[in-house]
Amino acid sequence: MVQGADLVIRQLNAGYGAGDAIQDVNLDLPAGSVTAVIGPNGSGKSTLLKAILGLTPVVRGQVTLGGRPLDEQRERVGYVPQRELVDWTFPVSAEQVVMMGRYRRIGWVRRASQADRLAVVDALRTVDMEAHRNRQIGALSGGQQQRVFLARALVQDAAVLLLDEPMTGVDLTTERLINELFDAFRASGGSVLYATHDLETAADTADYLCFLNRRVIRFGPPKETFTPHALHETFGGELLIVAEGGDHVHLGGHHGAGHDHEAER
Repeated sequence: MVQGADLVIRQLNAGYGAGDAIQDVNLDLPAGSVTAVIGPNGSGKSTLLKAILGLTPVVRGQVTLGGRPLDEQRERVGYVPQRELVDWTFPVSAEQVVMMGRYRRIGWVRRASQADRLAVVDALRTVDMEAHRNRQIGALSGGQQQRVFLARALVQDAAVLLLDEPMTGVDLTTERLINELFDAFRASGGSVLYATHDLETAADTADYLCFLNRRVIRFGPPKETFTPHALHETFGGELLIVAEGGDHVHLGGHHGAGHDHEAER
C-alpha cells in the first residue's frame, strides 16, 4: 500500500565542477500527481532526479517528503535510470533485478522471505513480465528491460517514483503500460516525477509540467504552461514552433520530430 506524501524541493543547486547544473530549483509535487520534466539536452533533467536521490553532489538546498528530510527516508523513493546507463551484460535474471528493490527492507546479507518473493512475482506480473522472470536481463528487448526496472521500483512500495527518460527506445505496448502504471500509482496516492523529451505526450498525460533549463522556467498544469512562450524560453532555437492559433501549438524541429499530431490545450 502506497503512503503518499508531498515532495517539496527548495533552493536546490547541484552538479559537478564549475557552475551548478541546476540552480535554485523550487518545486511542490503533491501526492497523487504525475509531473513531467521537460528541457533540451544538458538542461539538468537527469541532474535534478539524481540530486533528489543524493546521487549528484548538492551544493545547497533541501528536499523533503511529507515534511521530513528525504535523506532520512530514501527507501520511499523508487528510481528508474536511463537505459543506456545500465550494464546489460551483468549475469542476473529479471527476477533477481526486481528483488534488488527489496534489499533495503531485507538487508544485503539476509535471505529473502516468502513475502519478498511474492512481492517480486506480483510486480513482474503487474508489468507483464512474469513469464520472463528467469531470463538474463540483457537477453530481453529494450521495452522488456524497462518493464523489469519499473517492477524493481514498484516492489519497494515507494511513495515517489523518479524515472529518467522512461519512454525512450521502448515499443508502443510498453509505453502504454508505463502510462497505465502512472495512472494506477497516481490513484493510489503516490507521485511520479519523470524526465522526457516527448513534449506532446507529457502535455497530454501529466498533471504538471516542469520546463527546465538549469533553472525552472515554468511549472504548473499543462493548460497554463504548455505555451509558445514557455517552449521558446526553454528550448530557444532547438525547438521550432511551426504555427500557432487559438489553443493549438504545433511543434517542429528536433524535439517535435516523429509527432505529426498537434498538442491541443
